Formats: sequence, structure tokens, C-alpha cells
Amino acid sequence: MELYKPIVKQAVEDRIRDGFPKPIGFVFDMLYTTMVDVANELGVPSYVFFTSGANLLNLELYAQSLVDDHGVDVATEFSDPGFTAVVPGFKNPVTSKVIPSFMQFKSPFSEIHFEQARRFRKVKGILVNTYVELESFAVPALLNSENNKIPPVYPVGPLVELESKTNVDSVIEWLDRQPESSVVFLCFGSMGIFDEEQVKEIAIGLERSGHRFLWSLRKPRPPVGTLESPSDHGPFLDALPEGFIDRTNDRGQIIGWAPQVAILAHPAIGGFVSHCGWNSTLESLWFGVPMATWPMYAEQQLNAFELVKELELALEIKIDYKMNVMTRKGNFLVTASEIENGVKNLMSMDEKMRARIKKKSDEGKKALQEGGSSYSSLGCFIEDVLCNIA
Repeated sequence: MELYKPIVKQAVEDRIRDGFPKPIGFVFDMLYTTMVDVANELGVPSYVFFTSGANLLNLELYAQSLVDDHGVDVATEFSDPGFTAVVPGFKNPVTSKVIPSFMQFKSPFSEIHFEQARRFRKVKGILVNTYVELESFAVPALLNSENNKIPPVYPVGPLVELESKTNVDSVIEWLDRQPESSVVFLCFGSMGIFDEEQVKEIAIGLERSGHRFLWSLRKPRPPVGTLESPSDHGPFLDALPEGFIDRTNDRGQIIGWAPQVAILAHPAIGGFVSHCGWNSTLESLWFGVPMATWPMYAEQQLNAFELVKELELALEIKIDYKMNVMTRKGNFLVTASEIENGVKNLMSMDEKMRARIKKKSDEGKKALQEGGSSYSSLGCFIEDVLCNIA
């Protein structure tokens, strides 16, 4: 990131030299706040686009405040199994089980996050991919900037990519043959893979559940010890129990890379077993698909906690499962019985929870329409940008 700074500065200066107007603001991805230095050198206001939810932003600011204002050893504190705290933006106490791993261990990566949080406080504003109606407790905590000592926050979501960029014909054709709301979809994100032992437990649980399923099961081809994404090619069929494909052929489909948005949009999907990445969470809510949580890494445990405990919008398979993305190992084995029960509970979710999910789906779409909360928030952002150059 540091090495890119002079390159970015040069690119902007070249455009200005070629006759383009000087930028009136820079919007940086939440992981690239080091570029604020470039903006300052060019005399341009900086803004951050926070691509996760308001829940994580609240926790990051809270953790950074503990470090800088109170001298707390956050890694030691947050990794204590008995840790619990009332964190701004959360209705329920936050425990060590749902705090992101990068906050629980001292490392260069954790230091980068604390430095990012410091920079969040110094920019002109923060756009967040969420909407007030969804995170109705987390967002107001951020908007009360007088207490948090942070710049203006603009909830502008849900920003979701609704166009599939991959060939979906074969998957959609299979879904077209299934009854409405009858299929449970399992997908665990770009880094979401399991070892053979865990794959077998999932397969046994799915078979015992008796439900139709569509399972994105990708081969863990990258070598252990790398952060390379799993293979986008064929599914990891070698890990399945003997005879599993034949026994479930009439009600199950296993694929490699999943065209997730196209699948969630299909009326045959009745539930989503998800790793709770923020994009996947917003996509599932957009289409009103009930979720069962199985977080794996990054801030996913926190998202699962918010969905299950704070908002009561999802059911739990596991909230505190944490996968080491380097070794591909979880901190425990999720058993076939837990998976079977999770799928059954998901597919028979009570009507009250389904109604809450439908309401959040409708509210998310309205938020983006003229007069909606996120539409108005984006308008405020534009006005503030113009005021900063006046």
C-alpha cells in the first residue's frame, strides 16, 4: 500500500496536467486509508468507503480507543475466554467468541487495523454499506459523532451487485425443476473451504436432513500456508462419503464456484447456510432468503452475532467457529447432527422470523429509492463534499 502512494499521486497529477479538473474529493476503500497521505499532499479532502457493516466500524473504533486512550492490551483482553463488554452500537454484551481474530492476536495485521481506525477519525466522512433500518442500533451510535469523536457517517447501502458475471444456465435449469422455497443453498465465500473431515460431516448432515440442497463445494487446491483463493474449477467430490452422490442425486446438486446472486434470487431457494460475509448478508436480505450462520474468518463471527442475537434475523449453526485461512482448519469440528438440525430448523423457520426478514428486505430496497434513508444520506454526503470545497 505504501509503495502505491507515489504511483497514485503521479496518476492524479498526470490527469490534471492533461486538462482534467482537480478532484474535489478522494474516496478510499476501508483497507487503503494510507492513501489519505496522497490526498493531503494534493490538498484534496478524504473520505472512506467502509464495505462492512456499522457493527464492525463500532467495534474497531472502540478497540482503537481502548488502545490509544486507555492503554489497554487489546489482544490479551479480547482473547480472554471470559471477556465480555458493553460496546457502543450493540444491544447485547460482546464476548471474545465473536470478536474478529485479527483483534485477538498481536501482529502487523492487527496494528494495521488500529492505524486504519485512527485514520477513520481524521477523514472528512465515512460512507458505510448499510442502512439505518437494518442496523437500527449500530448506525445511531455512529451518527452521534460528538461522543465518538468521529467524522460524519453516511449509511448508503445496501449496495449489492445484482448482475451475475458467470455462466449460470446449468444451475438455474436445475433450480427451475425444484419446488418453490424447497432448496437449501450452502456457500462459504471466496476463502470458504473445509478439510476432508469437515466435508464428510456436512454431507452426512445434508443427507440426513432430507431436504433438497445446492452446495458450493470447491477444491482446496492452494497449498497450505498461502492466502490464495480456492480453485474456481470443479467441486471437491473426492472428500464426499462413498455413495453420497448416488443416494442424493434426486434432490441434491454440488457445484464449484457459485453464481450466488442468481441463486439467491431464484424462487426455489428456501434457505441459505452462509459464512456471513457482509456482501452475502446484504444479498440474502435483499432477496428475503432466511439464513443459518456458519462464520469462518475476518468479521464474520461479529456479523453472525448481529444477525442472530441483535436483530433476530437468522438461525445459528455456529457463531464461534473460526477457521485459520492459512491451515484450512477450524477451531472445532461441526458435527453432522448439528448440520442436520441446523438445516431442518432453517427450512422450517417460524413465520415471525420470516416476516422480519421480509420487512428488512423491503426496507433495504426502499432505502435506495428517492426519499429513502440511504438515498437521503448519499445526498447529504454530496452536499458536504461541495461545502468542503466552497
